[in-house]
Parts: sequence; structure tokens; C-alpha cells
Amino acid sequence: MSEPKSLPAAAGNGARLLVVLMGIGWGMNWIATRAILQSLSPWQMRVIGVGLGALVLFIAGAVSRTPLSLPRGERLKVLIAALFNVGIFNICSAYSQVYGTTSRAVVIAYSMPIWASVLAWLVLKERLTGVKLAALALCAIGLAILIGPLIEQGLPLGALFALGCAWCWAAGTIYLKMAQIKVPTLTSTAWQLLLGWLMLLAGMLTFDHLPHIWPLPTATLLWIGYNGLIGMGLIYFVWFVVVDKLPTMTASIGSLLVPVVGVIGSATINGERPDLTDTIGFALIFAAAATVLLQPNAKHDELPE
Repeated sequence: MSEPKSLPAAAGNGARLLVVLMGIGWGMNWIATRAILQSLSPWQMRVIGVGLGALVLFIAGAVSRTPLSLPRGERLKVLIAALFNVGIFNICSAYSQVYGTTSRAVVIAYSMPIWASVLAWLVLKERLTGVKLAALALCAIGLAILIGPLIEQGLPLGALFALGCAWCWAAGTIYLKMAQIKVPTLTSTAWQLLLGWLMLLAGMLTFDHLPHIWPLPTATLLWIGYNGLIGMGLIYFVWFVVVDKLPTMTASIGSLLVPVVGVIGSATINGERPDLTDTIGFALIFAAAATVLLQPNAKHDELPE
């Protein structure tokens, strides 16, 4: 990601507004996932949504005249990134909502920045600062508060899938830093979605069966359109357009808005009512993520979701 370019005041305000709208849009994508899962299996839903998202990004790349070819030396790198960022991430995030609540899934998934910091320390030998250690402690306490009571009822699959989602997302982020893929970010992401779609398609054909798109409730079809065309397509493209024009702290607000919108949306639309324990756990994990994301001069290479 290049250094942010200065913008005229009006354009800068417009870009900041787009970041806020993107945070809301991605937060609502978790609500869309919950709604679609009422009619389709996780594999079916992800094949349709990721496929639509890949289509939108390739069209956007063509319209914006972004080079879409993938050099031979970068193909394996993009394939590995797609495994973490698209394949495993998307199936884990779907199953986290099959076995648990949307609010808990989105908050645990957004503990990713903390795990990325730990992986960067282990793999890239980056310094684990006092601030990052404090964030890790907050995250650990928050997870213990969220997951502890669930263990009494058996294996907390929903929380574990959400945690797996955060871990593979962090692994994908660190891999992208290591790989230094030499193509435009939009090109890399479009190919990651396409290759991830092929992985998800193989999984669906192995473990599931072909989706029956018709008949489906109209509301489900609308959520599918939102999930694929907007949540995994259009908003990604807008992100790439504005993110390099803003300071990292401002761009990070979009990421921090996602779990907030996810929790509020799940309460409003899905009728979920987090209890006091959940709320405390949510607050601690959110504080941990904010501590990492809002550090001055930090650079974040993670793909937004």
C-alpha cells in the first residue's frame, strides 16, 4: 500500500464518508450471511457470493484499466494467499454463524489484528511492543469471557470457527507481507477471489451438492445479491480507490466499524440479545483491535472484509 496522497478538503471528506459507508457495508455483510444460511449451506452460499464478488472485481479492473494479467512468478503466491484469505476464511466465517451467534462471530473474527501482530513477531521478527502486548492481554481476557461459559455446554464450535477465521486471516495478512506480490492490489484480490472460488467449488462438490437457487425466498435472493455484488464486489473496489488517499488511522475506522455494525445489526435484524458477559467480552476485544489498528504510522496490509 503506497503512502496516502494529499487530497483537497472536499475530496478528502468524501473519501472519509466512503470509508464509513464501507464499514457499514461490510458489517451488514455478516447479517446477509446469517440470512442466506437459512436457505443455503455454507459451501453453497460461499460459492455463489465469492463467485459474484470475483466477477465484479474483474469487471471493475477492466473498466478502470487495471492490468489484470498475473505473471507466472506471482501465481503460486496468489494461490497461497487465496487459500488463507478466501477459501479457509470464508468457510470458517460461515460455519461460525451456523454454530453460534452473528455478533459473537464477527467480534471474535475481528481479533485478527492482534493475532497478526503475534505472527509478525514470530515469523517476521517484528518487535512486539508494549502496546501490542497490552492488546493481546485484552483480547485473551475478552475471549476467555466469551468462550468460557460456552464450554460448559460442550465444544463451542461457533466460537472456534470464528477464532479459526481470525487466525487464517492473520496468516494470510502476514503471508502477503512476506510474499510482496508485484501486481496491483485490485488484480491480486480479484485473482484471490477467483482462485478461492475454485477451492470453495471443489469443497462444495466434495462435501455438499449443487445449490438450488430456485425457488428461494425473495428476501434471500436480495441478500445473496447484496453479499456477492456489493459486499464482496463493489465495496472492495471502492476501498482500493480511496484507501491510498487517506491516513492509515482514518482508513482503519472502516475496519473497526464492521464489528460494531455486525453486533447492532444482529440485535436489530436477527433479534440477538447479547447478555452482560457477552458485552464485556465484545468491548475488550474491540478495544484490543482498536489499540493495534489505530497506532500512529502503522501500515495494514490485510484484505478488508
